[in-house]
Amino acid sequence: MSPYQDEQDGVSAGGKWMQFRSVDKMSGAKKVRFELVANNYFREDPDFKPRVELYCEDGKLKFSEFNPGVRLPPPNRPGFWGQPQLEVEVRIDDFHTYHGWNWGPRGRFLSMDKGTVRGAMGAQVFNVALPTRNGREIAEFSPAGLNMDQVRSACDVTPKKPSKD
Repeated sequence: MSPYQDEQDGVSAGGKWMQFRSVDKMSGAKKVRFELVANNYFREDPDFKPRVELYCEDGKLKFSEFNPGVRLPPPNRPGFWGQPQLEVEVRIDDFHTYHGWNWGPRGRFLSMDKGTVRGAMGAQVFNVALPTRNGREIAEFSPAGLNMDQVRSACDVTPKKPSKD
């Protein structure tokens, strides 16, 4: 079931991914949201699993976010333009890297970069480690099985293996 008003109930997008569709009542824009829920909980809230959400509108990726389901600690670094960021460690299969993700409104989620999204789409393992009020925790995802044709048509995004350059 979708938690959003006027959004259709989710359908499988392959693997553990779900797809939700809606239409903006004012602009008529076709919106699609893809959601991947983590395999585990964080200690602070055992009723909510972390999740990754991709938001697409009229065939283009608009933004993507990581929602840990817990209150985030204060930002620990400034972004290029001075916006608050939280540094996270990302594992995509056997590739590890650090990213500064922008803080979302009220510190409830982090905006993910497109490169991480593309890497996670084609991965078997996708983990995000971040500081929480209970110490460092890791959200573990199983992104394998995503129907790439569905994502390509809804968001115009394709998977790409991460590289060290």
